[in-house]
Amino acid sequence: MKKGHSNPVPPEIQAEIDALAALPEDQIKTDDIPEVWDWNSAKRGLFYRPIKQQITLRLDADLIDWFKNHHQQDEGYQTSINRALREYVARQEG
Repeated sequence: MKKGHSNPVPPEIQAEIDALAALPEDQIKTDDIPEVWDWNSAKRGLFYRPIKQQITLRLDADLIDWFKNHHQQDEGYQTSINRALREYVARQEG
């Protein structure tokens, strides 16, 4: 993934952004922004994705087979393995 801006913000728009960022909270008009109450269709991690590192890892064949047969339809088995490892780490740190 490339770093930096592929489409830089034009100076006039950047000046407007900077002016809005400098406003105190009580002067920002938000009444024209609709409230979002239903977060059922929200997706975690849509904008933040941890950096992936490719490695060679030897796992027991039965574990790989289990993950291949039990992963969720919307994700691959490697993602399921990654999620299982994250849950394990979270329990160890908690």
